Amino acid sequence: MRIGTPKEIFEGETRVAMTPASALELQKLGYECLIEKGAGTAARFSDQDYKDAGVTVVPSAAALFKQADIVAKVRPPEDAEIKRLRKGQTLISFFYPAQNEELMNAANKKGAHVIAMDMVPRISRAQKMDALSSMANIAGYRAVMEAGNNFGRFFTGQVTAAGKVPPAKVLVVGAGVAGLAAIGAATSLGAMVYAFDVRPEVAEQIESMGAEFVFLDFDEEQTDGAETGGYAAPSSPEFREKQLEKFRELAPEMDIVITTALIPGRDAPKLWLEDMVALQKPGSVVVDLAAERGGNCDLTVADEKIVSKNGVTIIGYTDLPSRMAAQSSTLYSTNIRHMMTDLTPEKDGQINHDMEDDVIRGATATFEGDITFPPPPPKVAAIAAKKPTAPEPTAEEIAAEQAAAMKKAGTQQTALLAIGGVLMLLIGGFAPASFMQHFIVFALSCFVGFQVIWNVSHSLHTPLMAITNAISGIIILGALLQIGGNGFIVGLLAAVSVLIATINIVGGFMVTRRMLNMFQKS
Repeated sequence: MRIGTPKEIFEGETRVAMTPASALELQKLGYECLIEKGAGTAARFSDQDYKDAGVTVVPSAAALFKQADIVAKVRPPEDAEIKRLRKGQTLISFFYPAQNEELMNAANKKGAHVIAMDMVPRISRAQKMDALSSMANIAGYRAVMEAGNNFGRFFTGQVTAAGKVPPAKVLVVGAGVAGLAAIGAATSLGAMVYAFDVRPEVAEQIESMGAEFVFLDFDEEQTDGAETGGYAAPSSPEFREKQLEKFRELAPEMDIVITTALIPGRDAPKLWLEDMVALQKPGSVVVDLAAERGGNCDLTVADEKIVSKNGVTIIGYTDLPSRMAAQSSTLYSTNIRHMMTDLTPEKDGQINHDMEDDVIRGATATFEGDITFPPPPPKVAAIAAKKPTAPEPTAEEIAAEQAAAMKKAGTQQTALLAIGGVLMLLIGGFAPASFMQHFIVFALSCFVGFQVIWNVSHSLHTPLMAITNAISGIIILGALLQIGGNGFIVGLLAAVSVLIATINIVGGFMVTRRMLNMFQKS
């Protein structure tokens, strides 16, 4: 079968759904690859690059649609492209069937099989095909670049001969894929990054990337992201008011605000209101990644950059991935290639459209004359649900546990001493006096040496070091008791034993400490 990619006709779209590298991988699956002349030029892939990769360059979109059995695109098809579809032809692209019902019906009437890359379910096996996450990752990174381009200062703080420069303060609202990408980019540039999300489980992710999570003092239990496929769920009016109150508190301090909050199937929630923009310092920047769905900021204008009355720049670009066309095309074409790998289990260049497969079924909008959207929920949960946590123990409960542990340890030691004493008496009744003198020294060395070393904090040595140091402690105690004994040879051997065991103990702690320092921030 032949897979072809036409040139995108949506104004300003520079991405392409097939790159020379992805074409080589598709050919390994048994497909013949076609590309419309000039389709990759805007993403800096020349026609010659495609020819070198074994791709056939066709002169027009009409010729490509006529020859290709599978058409891979980026944007949803325009009316002219829908008319070129034919029965049994497979179309793979972003499609947004919930918002484009007429487009879906038109494609279905043509008998085409539509695979919507935006409908790939969020399960572990499908991550390699998650084109939405790929594009969101690029949008988050590019948002920071756009903010830096419009911000009048450094991101990182500096102390120079000309004076001190404070670091920029960046607030990221929404810690999904785009938000986390923005956090990573801003942190790497040296900014002080703050982030907020209504999903409680992302606080750890935010802090692990070097940002500070903005906590709300609110008692309402928030929805676990596992219940909504990893997306945020609508909040209560009370929570929203508390949220806006927190943002008003932060607004005067923030130099850059990047908003990424979206809820599937809904317009973007308004989170950065006009009065918050008015509170910001002149020269501040707001980048609204939700501009295509109405924007999170009151003043956002889609596809435009405006400046508020108090000098705050508000960026509402909806084509951020297209502004990094080469990178976006590389990632998106890889998502397409992985989808084709799942559609071609035999690697024989023939599609096996298995509607029992969670991923393929979830992404299919039309198939064999039927509209298959919306899909059933996947058999595998999107992400692991948050496990119920046990209540924190009270101070009284902790004290009771510690007392019980001490009592248990004391009982065990008393029992050991009693058993040891009985054994000593039994042995003393039959053994000669000279043997008993050495045996008592040995037993006391074992007991005292073990107690001394084992009671050292575990953060100072590994279990292996603890055992070797305990043995060395036994040797030292035994040797010390023999140094003052009779005989030059005995005293010399005891002194050598003390020296060697001391080197082992001190060296063990020093090496272990250096090892632990490797895991600490300088």
